[in-house]
Amino acid sequence: MKSLYTGLMQAARAHAQWEIETSRVIIRDRKKLLILLIMFLPVLLPAIAHAGFALPGFIGGKSSFGPSFFSPTAFYGSILVGLCAGLITGCIGAGGGFIITPALMSLGVKGIMAVGTDMFHIFAKAIMGTTMHKKLGNVHVGLAVAFLAGSFLGVTGGGVLNRAIFNFNPVLSGFIISLVYVFMLGFLGLYAMSDYLKSKKTRTLSAEDAQQSTGDLTGIAKKLQSVKIPPMISFDHDLTPGGRKISGLFVAACGGIVGFVAAIMGVGGGFLTFPMFVYGLGVSSFTTVGTDILQIIFTAGYGSITQYAIYGYVFYTLAMGMLIGSLLGIQIGAITTKVVPGRQIRGFYAMAILAGFVNRLFDLPDKLRQMGYINLAPPVTKVISQAGVVVFFALVGLFALWIIATFIRNVPHLRAEAAAAAAAGKE
Repeated sequence: MKSLYTGLMQAARAHAQWEIETSRVIIRDRKKLLILLIMFLPVLLPAIAHAGFALPGFIGGKSSFGPSFFSPTAFYGSILVGLCAGLITGCIGAGGGFIITPALMSLGVKGIMAVGTDMFHIFAKAIMGTTMHKKLGNVHVGLAVAFLAGSFLGVTGGGVLNRAIFNFNPVLSGFIISLVYVFMLGFLGLYAMSDYLKSKKTRTLSAEDAQQSTGDLTGIAKKLQSVKIPPMISFDHDLTPGGRKISGLFVAACGGIVGFVAAIMGVGGGFLTFPMFVYGLGVSSFTTVGTDILQIIFTAGYGSITQYAIYGYVFYTLAMGMLIGSLLGIQIGAITTKVVPGRQIRGFYAMAILAGFVNRLFDLPDKLRQMGYINLAPPVTKVISQAGVVVFFALVGLFALWIIATFIRNVPHLRAEAAAAAAAGKE
């Protein structure tokens, strides 16, 4: 279990670094900023115009449609959600995306629409930035093609299943999505808190340390590489004499699992790729990172468009709000890491993840009541659900305010450091 958590964290760090680099590319390019502004104005102006009108209490419906209406509260909330997720990603270097779908559901967005919108937000950020990130690792074409072949099948299966459940019973759909997040965030949150507490006494395992330093393969990796089922893919020639080989079917199977989970949760799926590739297939972390970033772009694009957008389950205005907020949050968070102790950051990260866990856990009783599985008064389950929302936004908001306050307090120090670096570069 500990190795699984380590693999998940390595993947989260790699994805966070990709987001940081992508946001920098967008912010430094005036043409892309202009495009972003043009895209943003049609979203912002109606939000202001409709602020005084009574709008539906929830977003999304049982029938397929492309929504043109929205709640101003949800729209402005999406900017704050993107900002908080960006702050967590930039400051911690991992995990900000895990709070987006729970946060959107807390704002009243139907679970399936929160999933589709989150995936589309990831894709929009990718195409606004750049598609290739050689600094983050080596993209292996063979592994990427096999993985994407499986990923597309997995995403299709996950999208079909998600829509089928929603059409059968929208409440059941929300319950299943919440339950998946309860298990995932509970696992990550408890291990993150344990990691934080242990960091007072022991050195925290870094991404480089976690990679098998001796180059030895795990038992399952050795077994899988010994199976000669064509097509065989050769990789890691630069790191291992003669390279290593793995059946493309195993790579495609991993892609199928990642794609299925991504379509159900509304994330890129990269948090699963790392442990599967490194510990399951025996691929080096360097090759894994590059291939994973590439698959996230295509998986999120294919999933958000073919499985959700064309069926009306992507809320573009909220996706735009999250994109704007995350671009700002990532930059502030990344800069703040220069003046904040790493152990303190890990503590806040654990709290943010556990807040998402509590949020979805406290929403389950109301879903069970609506489906008739438990006999509780509606006011009781509503209060429990609202308590989860309050705890979630209070803790995440507290973390965000702490990061912003720390950034503002240290602006003079950061400016002096930047000026010194610029002066040194001219010499």
